[in-house]
Amino acid sequence: MSQALLSHYENGLREPGLSFVVRAADYYGVSCDYLLGRSMARDGSAVPAERMESREDAEKEKNQVVEAVMLLLDLAEQTGSAQLPREVEAYLSVVVYKAYRYVYMADPSGVEAVSRASRDQFEYLCDARMKEHELRIRTAAKGAEGFGLAAEELRRTPMSPNEISKRYPELSGALLTVLQQVSDSIEALGKTVCMK
Repeated sequence: MSQALLSHYENGLREPGLSFVVRAADYYGVSCDYLLGRSMARDGSAVPAERMESREDAEKEKNQVVEAVMLLLDLAEQTGSAQLPREVEAYLSVVVYKAYRYVYMADPSGVEAVSRASRDQFEYLCDARMKEHELRIRTAAKGAEGFGLAAEELRRTPMSPNEISKRYPELSGALLTVLQQVSDSIEALGKTVCMK
């Protein structure tokens, strides 16, 4: 292949044919989905949301969220921080609580019995608590001091999708699929908002 043709592919002036994509994926040892930016996992295991359709896929997606959370907590622990895993757990606990309150609204007579925070206030209070934990997670992830956290020396380990795939071959697909699906939905939302 000429350097000029490769440059045209890289700059989007020309699109490669399917046979080139397959050969390039084979050469780099990655999936075509990864090469085309449709998957964050080198093996293509991170599935975009629009490809999850059946009931079986919905069950798989639910399991992926659970596995992704397990891996996320393990990654936080791998930093050597005592505070970071606790902050991630606390943040996720608030997310679970808030989602539960929304689901529980299917029984409007019982919502107030679940919590001391009123129906009118719980969203704002949850959002405030989540923002607090987000700030503390960012602080702990840097090993910094502040917001009730002590400075810590962290183990810096690579956390790119490629590294996660290598270190956690059984769980990486779940996390990368969740990341891919949320990334796709955020991108779609951004395009919708920009069009208006």
